[in-house]
Amino acid sequence: MIEKIGKYNFWNGNSVELGYRRHSYTEKIGKYVGNRLIKVLTGQRRAGKSFILRQIANQLLADGVPADNILYINKEYIEYGQIDNYMDLQSFYEEYMRELAPSGKVWLFIDEVQYIDGWEKFVNSHAQDFAEQCEIFLCGSNSCLLSGELASMLSGRYVQFEVLPYSFREYCEVSSLSESRDSYLKYIHSGALPELFNLSDEEMRRNYVSSLKDTVMFRDIMQRYSLKDGRLLDDLFTYVVNNAASLVSVRNIINWFASKKRRTNYETVSTYLGYIESSYLIHRAERYNIRGKDTVAGNVKYYANDLAYRNYLYGGFGYGDGYLLENAVYLELRRQGYDVYVGNVGNKEVDFVAMKGDDRVYYQVAMTVSDHATFEREYSPLRMIPDSFRKCVVTLDDYHIPSENGIVHLLPWEI
Repeated sequence: MIEKIGKYNFWNGNSVELGYRRHSYTEKIGKYVGNRLIKVLTGQRRAGKSFILRQIANQLLADGVPADNILYINKEYIEYGQIDNYMDLQSFYEEYMRELAPSGKVWLFIDEVQYIDGWEKFVNSHAQDFAEQCEIFLCGSNSCLLSGELASMLSGRYVQFEVLPYSFREYCEVSSLSESRDSYLKYIHSGALPELFNLSDEEMRRNYVSSLKDTVMFRDIMQRYSLKDGRLLDDLFTYVVNNAASLVSVRNIINWFASKKRRTNYETVSTYLGYIESSYLIHRAERYNIRGKDTVAGNVKYYANDLAYRNYLYGGFGYGDGYLLENAVYLELRRQGYDVYVGNVGNKEVDFVAMKGDDRVYYQVAMTVSDHATFEREYSPLRMIPDSFRKCVVTLDDYHIPSENGIVHLLPWEI
C-alpha cells in the first residue's frame, strides 16, 4: 500500500500538484505549525481544503522537513480504500513507519477524515504521544466533525479553520482582473469554487455545480444520515438559496410546501435544514438584539456558501443584485473570522452584526445609496445604535460618501 500511495506524497522527489496558493489560509494556519495542537480544516466539499493541506506540507519541505517525515492520506482516493476504521489507520501508520523509517517528528495529513470510523481515537492517541512525536492536520466536509463527545475528547487540543471558496481578491488574482466595480459585479454573478476557473464555458460550469450539489446531497447527507426523501432535501436547498438574505422560519417553509400541495412537518424540515447546514452548503445567521445584547428566537437568515448555486442553477428566480451583494459580504465577514448575526435595534434591522472576541462591527449593505430615501433607510438603523463600535455602510457606488457621525462608507473589497 505504501508503494501505491507514493504518487500522493513528496517521497523520492515526487512532485505533487499544489494549485493556486491561498496565502491567507496557509499563513493563518502556519502560525500554529510546530506544536501539539491538532489543526482541523473544515468546509464544503471542493472548496480547496486538499490543496491548502498540500501547500502546508510543501512549505514544511521548503523549511527543511525531510520528505519521508510527511505522510498524506486522502480517503477519497481508492488507494486508501483499505483504511475503514481507526485500527486500519493504525496498521497503515505502522507500515509507513517500518517502510520509510522517518527520524524524528512525523507530520501527518488526513483528508476527508470523517470517512474513517473512530478516527478520533487514533488522532487523540498520536497527538499526545510524547515518545513518538506526530503533528496532525485534518480535513473534513461536515461541521459535525468536532461536535458533541468528540469536542470534549479533543477539548483544548485542536484549532479549527473554516475554508470558504475564493474571496474577491483571490478571484481577481486567478482571473487577472483589477479590483473594481465591474470586477466585483462579475464576481457576484459567477461563482468562486476553485474548479470553476478550470472550466471554459457556461454549460460546463453549470454541469459542475449541479453535480457537486448532488454529490454533497447524496454522499454527505443522504448516505451519512440514511435519509429517504431526497426530493424534499433538494427542494429545501432550492428554497433556502432563493430566499437567501430574507428572514425565514421553519413554519414559513412548511406553509410554502403546503401551498404547493406538499405535506411535511416541523421536525423533518428542521432536521433536514440542519443537515444541509452541516455540509456547509448554507450558513445560518441568527437575529441579535443590539440593545438587549442577546440572540432572538424565531426567524433567521440563510446564506449560500457560494453564489454559483444561485447563478448557475437558479438564475431564473428573480434574485436581485442587492441580495447577491449581501450574500457576498456575509461570506467575506466569515472569511475574516467573524461570527455574523442579523441585527435588530428598535423596529429596524441592521444587516450584519459581526463579532470577533471583543471586536464588534455593524454593517448595512446596499447596491447604492444615491437617492435620499435609500440613504436614510440604510443609515438610520446605524444612527440608532447606542454604542461606539464601528458602523459601516457597504455599497457598489463608484464614489466614496463622506463619514456621517462616525458611519463609514466602504466598497465591498475594503471590508
